[in-house]
Order: sequence, then C-alpha cells, then structure tokens
Amino acid sequence: MSFLSVLLPLTGLLLLLLLSSMSSVDSSESSVPHPIPCVTRGADLMEDGVVVLCPPDCTQGGVSVFGTGIYASVSSVCGAAVHRGVLGPSGGPVRVHKLQGRHNYMSSYAHGIQSQPLTQWSNSFSLAKPVSVPLELTSVTSTTALPAAAQPVKKPQKKPSVKKALTGGNKDCQIDIAMVIDSSNNIGQRRFNLQKNFVVKLAAMLRVGPTGPHVGLIQASDSPRTEFLLTNYTQPKELTFAIKEVSYLGGNTNTGKAIMQAAETFFIQENGGRRGHPRVMMVLLDGWPSDDLEQAAMLARESGINVFLVSVAKPAPEELAMVRDKDFMKKAVCKDNGFFSYLIPGWFSTTKHVKPLSQRLCSLDGLLCSKTCYNSVNIGFLIDGSSSVGEGNFQLVLDFLVGIARSFDISDIGARIGAVQFTYEQRLEFGLFDHHDKEEAVNALKRIHYMSGGTSTGEAISYTANKLFRRTGPGRNFLIVVTDGQSYDDVRLPALEAQKQGITIYSVGVAWAPLDDLRAMSSQPKDGHTLFTRDFTGLTGFVPVIVKGICRDFTESN
Repeated sequence: MSFLSVLLPLTGLLLLLLLSSMSSVDSSESSVPHPIPCVTRGADLMEDGVVVLCPPDCTQGGVSVFGTGIYASVSSVCGAAVHRGVLGPSGGPVRVHKLQGRHNYMSSYAHGIQSQPLTQWSNSFSLAKPVSVPLELTSVTSTTALPAAAQPVKKPQKKPSVKKALTGGNKDCQIDIAMVIDSSNNIGQRRFNLQKNFVVKLAAMLRVGPTGPHVGLIQASDSPRTEFLLTNYTQPKELTFAIKEVSYLGGNTNTGKAIMQAAETFFIQENGGRRGHPRVMMVLLDGWPSDDLEQAAMLARESGINVFLVSVAKPAPEELAMVRDKDFMKKAVCKDNGFFSYLIPGWFSTTKHVKPLSQRLCSLDGLLCSKTCYNSVNIGFLIDGSSSVGEGNFQLVLDFLVGIARSFDISDIGARIGAVQFTYEQRLEFGLFDHHDKEEAVNALKRIHYMSGGTSTGEAISYTANKLFRRTGPGRNFLIVVTDGQSYDDVRLPALEAQKQGITIYSVGVAWAPLDDLRAMSSQPKDGHTLFTRDFTGLTGFVPVIVKGICRDFTESN
C-alpha cells in the first residue's frame, strides 16, 4: 500500500471534521468570541446567545449598568459581566442571552461596579460563561487504527427559545407575596443558606408566573434591604437564580423595620403591585426579633396585607428572658387564629413544610386581611343643595367630599362612592356602581350642579338608603350627610331606619345647622360621628377625621 493511498483518506477525514466543526460554530449560539469595546450595549447585539470578547479594565471606563442579574439592554455588556461576576477585570469571553423587557430593575454594588435602578425597559439580557468545545483535530494523528468510515460530528442542540420556556404560573394562586427573610447574626451563614434553599423550594411549589403568584424579597438585618421587587422575576428559573444570589448580611434581627418597609413600598403599583390581587407577606424568623413588630404589623393590616410569620427554632424556655416581647407572634400576624402562624422546629427539617405552607399562602378564602376600609367600603354623600348654601359654598362642600373620596381605593373591585343632592326634592347624582375608577368617580363628584331650594333632610336620608344602598350588604356602608341648616321634616326616624339597614351615618353641620338634628342623625357613639364648623372653609379639616373614623368603624364591624 502506497503512502499516498493512506494519506488521502486521512486528509478527507480531517476535512470532514473541520467542516462539521465550522458548521457547529455557525449555529445561532456561536462559541467563537466576537471582540467588542467596553461601551457595547446589550441592544447593540443582534443575535441571541452570541459570545463576545470583552477587553480588560472595563471597570475603569465609567460604564453604565442597569439592573442586577437581569440587565436592561441599555447596559454595557462587559460592565454587566464584571458586575455579575462572570468576568474579572482582565476581561474575556461571555455569552449574552436576550430576554424580554421588564419593570423595576434593581440596583446593587458588586465586583467594583455600581449598577443603577431603572423603572422599565423594553428588552433585557442575562450573561453566562461560554462552554467552549475545542476541535480535537490532533487526535487523528495517534497510532490508533482509523475507522473505515468517519461518523459525522453532531451539532449541539439548540436551546429552546425564551418564549417557549415561559410559563403562565399557577392561576389558582394569583397573589403578590413579599418574602421577608432573616439575615441577622442569629441565623448565621450556614442556616442562612438552608433558609435560601427552603425559599427556593417554596417558590417552586407556588409556581410563579405572569398570571400566577409574583414574589419579591427583602432581608431583615440592622436595616432592611430590598433584593428584588414583585415583577423583577416572574419566571421560575429566573426567580430561583435571584434567590440563590442573595448575600448574607449579619446584624440585628430588626424584623419590624423590614415589615414596615415592605408594607410601605412593596405593593404599590409603581413597584409592581397588581390591583385587586391579594397581598401576602411571609416573614421568616430564626429565634426572635430584636425590635418591636406591633406597629409595623398594624400598618400591614391596615394596608390589606396578610402577614404570615414562619418561626424556625423558636426560643427555648431558658432563652425567653432575652425575648423583648414574648407575644411577638400574636402581634405580628394578620389575625391570631392559628392560620397565619407557622412553626418549624429547625432548618434541617424544612422540606416537609414546603407543600402545607404553600397551600396556606394560596388559600384565598383564608386571607382575612385582604379587605380593608380603603378598598372595601361603600360611601354615599348626601349633599344639601338648599338656597342658604349658595353657589360658592356649594363648591367648598364638593372640594371637601373630593378630599374624602381621594383617600380611598375606588375601583370596580374596591371602594365605591355615590352621591345624592337634596332640597325639598332628591336627585341621584350617580350611584355606587356607575364609575369604576377613582378619577372617573372624582370627576363626577366635581361636576355636580347646585340645585337651590328648601331643606328636607329626613326624606333625603330615606331616599338615599333605598336608592343608593339597595344592592349592598351590611358592615361596609357609610353615609356622609352635609347640611347647613334646619330640616323642615323629622330626621331622627329616617336615620334610625337607615342605621338598621347597616348604614353608618356621619353628620357634618355648617353655619346654622342645629346640633340636636346633627346628633339625631349620626350613629353611635354620637361624639365620634357628629362634626360641626361655623364656616364652610373649615370643612377640609374634617377629611382626615372622617377617613380615620370610617376605617375604625369598618375594622370593628369586620
């Protein structure tokens, strides 16, 4: 056999291997790095899965980075790679995966780069270290006998697109959940990692998704630290990755501060809170808190947040002397009925508690704190349009009522308002179910035209009770009567009948309104439901008094 007859098949095999390798390199996720400068943004890259080669010292150039883990496409790719820890200061290759846009990119400091927050952006990207597959062409020169026919080199399978991987989530558990985790000296680094593993499993069991539950996370330490908001990660894999990336802080167990911050900021629409979705806060606590929980928990309840306290390794009898408030669990939860308190003996036995706890969080019928005065009441305004009021003062009355209306979450699934104007006659200006958002209802209130005429307040109360509140249930109906003078008819009996229907009456008198009539109309206790001012300009000072009173009455009735 000649040397040429051996060389030709060998050359053909080498060519086949080379072509196969080139074919795989030309796929959508090329492993051949493409050099880019430090300022190249995610938006500048056209392909998904492309591998780029970053130069060294990108941390020195003042690159712009927006987000943490998931970055807005306006960010520097190389700067984000260093921030993420995928690259060091010396640069190198990194793979860029394009993602959908999102709300609330979080800021953080990592690896010498401070990323910035961003409310919203149209596209995002994530980063990963590229897996290089070298061309093992040198192996064919070994002394091992060659096969008769070369097998084609398989192309690497293409990863499923982001769109195909998206999940809608658990539609039977459409709630917004703020998870407050313990990052104090009490828990320590080892148990902190066990806590994160538990939260990862719980999040997986909840099945987050755009149309399922949304989860955000805040750490309790000396000062609370928000790690990510409700809409930052709405896909399971992204959320899992974000939880695993949370770093231990240490410090005191200031759980009250963390609850307060979450109650104030987490569920507002600007931070991703969804209108009409139940609000849940799950607080994980190792041992006991360093601060007071009562005031923070009260704010959470008043804000319609269902606080669950998961106590792991509760204080032993010999440790109770060190506990600031031994009733902290009772005071922290939405309601002290056993449903909102959950005990786990230790961090090494949490797995079996994942399913029962997730079922409890998703038990919508049990979330008793979801309804509050701000999103559940029906408020009727009974407005004196008699001649003694006058056009200018009538506008001051409307301004007063607008102030009350703006204090409530008016919507088709929230609080509602309606209005009746009266003289000797009554006019239904608009009903409780006529307007489905706050601005629409407030504008309707502002557009009411002054009638002018006599004053029959008693008959107007009966009309309002039958016309305005006929489709509503008891315990959440409130009537604000505003009048400036003596009624020509009896007000006591119509007011009593309305109160028997479950309507709480606040009487607001101005100028010549008799105090006896005002007290006869108002609900018990009379002093808390009767208000009077000599001048119409004094009405605005009653707005917080009435709002607070309505919330007090609602809480006591429900």
